[in-house]
Amino acid sequence: MNRNYHAYCAILLAFALILVMCSQFFKKNASFAEASTEKTIYLTFDDGPSDRVTPKILDILKEENVKATFFIVGTSAENRKYLLEREFEEGHTVAVHSYSHKYSEIYSSRESLLKDINKCNEVIKSVTGSYSDIYRFPGGSYGLSDKLISAVKDCGLKYVDWNASTRDAEYYSAPPEILYKSTIDTAKGRDKVVLLAHDSTTKTTTAKALKNIIKYFKSQNYVFKSF
Repeated sequence: MNRNYHAYCAILLAFALILVMCSQFFKKNASFAEASTEKTIYLTFDDGPSDRVTPKILDILKEENVKATFFIVGTSAENRKYLLEREFEEGHTVAVHSYSHKYSEIYSSRESLLKDINKCNEVIKSVTGSYSDIYRFPGGSYGLSDKLISAVKDCGLKYVDWNASTRDAEYYSAPPEILYKSTIDTAKGRDKVVLLAHDSTTKTTTAKALKNIIKYFKSQNYVFKSF
């Protein structure tokens, strides 16, 4: 009787251990599944900074506790370093877009491209203390020669395009509702969204559309990240 009792206890203990092990296994796999299916959005702003638009965008990002990536133009940034400083201090990524933003000069040769990048990066370093390794080709990498793309990769830069857009580059001053709709339409069905927007001086309606854009992606359980 005593022997049977001990054997019964041993079976119960072994069963309990198996349950614990299975529980831990499923917890680990559940967390892996959650991480692998996480929806993310990267807000990116090109062609700034501008005195007229960039501060409004920064105010909204701060209010909504969201980080973004600013692809700056060196000629605009040189006289507005206080805006770069604010972007950096508030935890956003300050990245290279161009120094001159003149396509004919930038893309005339590999050397011209790298010269433009380095000149823009010097402006960034003067504010943040370090060079950026994130780059966006003016106009995007689509259709560019392999020679130009490899020049960027060979010097250790990661280039970033986009897969959704506010389409604010296509309009001079589209109503915020149009920019919002364009964002939702172009991001539809994507678990990873890299959204193109602009903070240059004419893009006042982009700032007006931004809060609703952020609220939409929050409602869809996207996690906001910067590069």
